[in-house]
Amino acid sequence: MAEFVMKDLVKKVGLADSFMIESAATSTEEIGNSVYPPARRKLAEHGISCSGKTARQMTRSDYNRYDLLIGMDSWNIRNMRNICGGDPEGKIVMLMDFTRRPGDVADPWYTDNFEATWRDVLEGCQALLDRFAK
Repeated sequence: MAEFVMKDLVKKVGLADSFMIESAATSTEEIGNSVYPPARRKLAEHGISCSGKTARQMTRSDYNRYDLLIGMDSWNIRNMRNICGGDPEGKIVMLMDFTRRPGDVADPWYTDNFEATWRDVLEGCQALLDRFAK
């Protein structure tokens, strides 16, 4: 969800060409799958398309390719550091750490509460944009 929310936000402020935004999995369960249907529906409720997206595995080379690597929860952060062999440049951060409510994004996998996830992702992405689009 966060990839497409962030892309939508930067497009709305005319900065789409200034950001390279991509998502990648830190586990292997969903590799090759399209966006999870309830997440796709939540994005569509807000006029955001995620068509054509399939999950890919994060790789060690992503660390050098991107300026920032953003995880949704502490489990992601741990996996990201393992995949990247650490975080010597301090590029691996949690999305909600850009907000006034640091911590994990609500995980809908167990709760099925995609509305809570939507709110967290939108708040985090907006805070991230506010921080870097100045």
